[in-house]
Amino acid sequence: MKYYNNILETIGNTPLVKLNKVVETDALVLAKVETFNPGNSIKDRMALKMIEDAELDGRLKPGGTIIEGTSGNTGMGLALAAIQKGYKCIFVLADKQSKEKMDILRAVGAEVVVCPTNVPPESKLSYYSVAKRLTEETPNSWYVNQYDNPSNTQAHYESTGPEIWEQTEGKITHLVVGVGTGGTISGSAKYLKEQNPNIKIWGIDTYGSVFKKYHETGEFDEKEIYSYITEGIGEDILPENVNFEIIDHFEKVTDKDGAVMTRRIAREEGIFVGYSAGSAIAGINQMKDKLCKNDVVVVIFHDHGTRYVGKLFNDEWMKEMKFI
Repeated sequence: MKYYNNILETIGNTPLVKLNKVVETDALVLAKVETFNPGNSIKDRMALKMIEDAELDGRLKPGGTIIEGTSGNTGMGLALAAIQKGYKCIFVLADKQSKEKMDILRAVGAEVVVCPTNVPPESKLSYYSVAKRLTEETPNSWYVNQYDNPSNTQAHYESTGPEIWEQTEGKITHLVVGVGTGGTISGSAKYLKEQNPNIKIWGIDTYGSVFKKYHETGEFDEKEIYSYITEGIGEDILPENVNFEIIDHFEKVTDKDGAVMTRRIAREEGIFVGYSAGSAIAGINQMKDKLCKNDVVVVIFHDHGTRYVGKLFNDEWMKEMKFI
């Protein structure tokens, strides 16, 4: 009989799927569809790795409480691992995150705390600050801190990068990833560049985020920071997991272009994915002049469309945002 001992053993080994209709280039564009993970996102990989590493060095003790600020997907991965390992979870989300994400986290037994989006990261109301405060107040708790936790990057160095290299038989020429905590792009890129230093690494950013300007000038410009609607990518801080030296280029994509493309991916490719996937494909199309027919582009599709049914896939919300 062929079976898994628990749901965590199904994490990884996600498929590469050729995109046929939404890309505007003759290059071969392959989506790494991470929705096949049990928590429906790539964050399952690093969530399990962060927990296992914290168990090994004693930061996470039996019966403990896992606390994290999350846009939703990391929380899901942590919650699935916590169920198997006997931990409690408290997750802090910004109020711009979709209701679906909050409801899904509660469905798997997590406590959800919601904070305002439009506050600076140092504010006591920001989800970074609230997560840290809850850790101080909760006995036997562990603050994950995915932004600066090196296990986040290491998970993708050990799994995502090697999978892409093997699946493309070493033919990959470009890796395109939406950048949030930075773990996915930094870990995957480190492995891939060790195999072939000529592989180009493109990060997808959003307007209102500091990444692109900081990468190009070294300046952390607070004037770049303003509230945006895109979920899961961009930041108003510089996470330690973003290895700017390994990233060749950042491309900014508007909220509208990312949202419209996400809907197109569902309707034209039959792949039901989330906001950052649309932003990544819109970014590739903006950079199509940098690609040629022989290129092999791998783009990460981070999470599932069910996280955005009340937003991107809701016509009324899209009209309210003036996206359609």
